[in-house]
Amino acid sequence: MNETQAETQTEIALDVPWNVVVHNDPVNLMSYVTMVFRRVFGFSKEKAEQHMMEVHQKGRSVVWSGGRERAELYVQQLHGYLLLATMERAI
Repeated sequence: MNETQAETQTEIALDVPWNVVVHNDPVNLMSYVTMVFRRVFGFSKEKAEQHMMEVHQKGRSVVWSGGRERAELYVQQLHGYLLLATMERAI
């Protein structure tokens, strides 16, 4: 692979949408998780509760999808609230 191909692949990787995933944990209260979703993402109470219940019942919820840099920022913010969050490429 030459340098131009590597740069192109890097640009493509950055353009691929990324999901921010919040995972279930045994520590945080459901009301706390709902509050964090409202504060970080600006969700309505209903939408925040819906994602919180998905985390609680299914073990994870995709709470946001988009560019890599913003996804990294959201994961960092969620970690600041002590929530277990990761990023994954959207398919």
